[in-house]
Amino acid sequence: MLCTRLTNARFLTMDPDHPVAHDLGVWRGRIVGLDDAVTSLPACEVIDLQGATVLPGFIDPHVHLAWTGFKQKTPSIAGCTRIDEVLAIVEEAVTTRKSSPGAWVSIAGYDQRALGRHLTAAELDKVSHGRKVFMMHDSGHGCMVNSAVLDLLPADTPHENGFLAEGAMGAARALRLPYSQAELAEAIGRAARTCLAEGVTACAEAGIGGALFGHSPVELGAYQLAGDSGLLPLRVQLMVSADRLRPVGAHEADGIPRALDLGLRTGFGDDRLSVGALKIYTDGGMMARTAALSSPYEGLDHMGELQDDPEALADAIVDGHLAGWQLAVHAIGDRAADVALDALERAQRLRPRPDARHRIEHAGLIRPDQLPRFARLGISAVVQPNFLRYFGDDYAAIMGEERAPWLYRGRAFLDHGIPLVGSSDRPVTDGSPLRAIQFMVERTSESGQVIGPDEGITRDEALRAYTVAGAVACRWEDRLGSLTPGKLADLVVLGDDPRRVDTSRIGDIEVVATYVDGRETGTRTG
Repeated sequence: MLCTRLTNARFLTMDPDHPVAHDLGVWRGRIVGLDDAVTSLPACEVIDLQGATVLPGFIDPHVHLAWTGFKQKTPSIAGCTRIDEVLAIVEEAVTTRKSSPGAWVSIAGYDQRALGRHLTAAELDKVSHGRKVFMMHDSGHGCMVNSAVLDLLPADTPHENGFLAEGAMGAARALRLPYSQAELAEAIGRAARTCLAEGVTACAEAGIGGALFGHSPVELGAYQLAGDSGLLPLRVQLMVSADRLRPVGAHEADGIPRALDLGLRTGFGDDRLSVGALKIYTDGGMMARTAALSSPYEGLDHMGELQDDPEALADAIVDGHLAGWQLAVHAIGDRAADVALDALERAQRLRPRPDARHRIEHAGLIRPDQLPRFARLGISAVVQPNFLRYFGDDYAAIMGEERAPWLYRGRAFLDHGIPLVGSSDRPVTDGSPLRAIQFMVERTSESGQVIGPDEGITRDEALRAYTVAGAVACRWEDRLGSLTPGKLADLVVLGDDPRRVDTSRIGDIEVVATYVDGRETGTRTG
């Protein structure tokens, strides 16, 4: 007997052997058959989906769950365009917070582009009333702080009137006490529910425990606590920040110079919570103008910055490869991509691992000459289409006419045989897979500007980027990514068919419900 039979739906299975179905059977959390194989079988529960379109649950291989959850509960200046507006919100947050002088006050939503310039520490000092003000940049690659924070940092910490980028931001974050596991678990759960509401049933947390994006030295335990407490209703894979590796005295035959304690690496865990790739940051971000380019930003006199000396970055990549990790290398600018590609090539020469499935996260600006190297090395490009949907006008302007068509490519990756994987980088921008899928097809920003029209892909290719390709990138292809008998019964029920509606409407399709392990998650909107 089936546990559940879902019927009267249009199942787009993403499985070429059975691309469309009308019935799907579930037993103990797995898909056991489609159509005639299950239609006549008895079931404990039969659910009539009333003609809805059903896809495999979307997979988002690059998110920041804890940051998303905290941001949702943090006072925000998002949308402010005037300095006085921002300062008023900061002062309100400071004065309404029942804390003693010297306490930390966090503010979300900082982006100098909306204001026309960066704030200054002196301006924040006027409204901080003795508190330490920390304003996280929306990109995650910088922060704005007041003098009370600057006074605690080493005198040689680089900053621009209180704006701290990359490593300097990490130094400021290190001043704060780590979040408790209970606080983290609550934030993770809050973000997970948001993911489910948008059809995401599995995701990869993009870097725990590190200086840039980590929240605690025992952050992995917070995810275990969230799972134990019923706060983790979707599947999560955890990328570990490379700065958590340390030299180890392993046997020389192992060839492992640096490792996580006990040799933990990619693959440890189960279907609900597991360790994924090793996250290595090579540069910053375009929003903060710190992505490392091979020629200057349009209208600026600098080319961004690498996170470290190129040789040190290369050593981290090689060591991670030698230790058996899958690597997720953050590289937004083309200069950073050069560093990553050089190091990955060196790593594979030292110890060939044909199925390593290394990834470049973002691949935001990839020159034509870099594409064959991606393909030759078997590297996936994990892109964030919604960056261009929301920030594309700005990105195109700072790249200039020649480089703008290279931004967050689609067609060029596929034509070179490079796996194209869709993701969000939530909460940097909107996490909706459907809106990202729409952009991948039409390449149109919110203002209507078309960015890199030759990089547009088909609807089927875009859907694959958020299902099958995401599963392969996370090594989940044996259990997720398609509605195939034997795989886990994770699926998303949609109010319309993204293959049939007008392209401009894909992003507005309603997510009616999500199922994980064949059970509805409680996110039904219809």
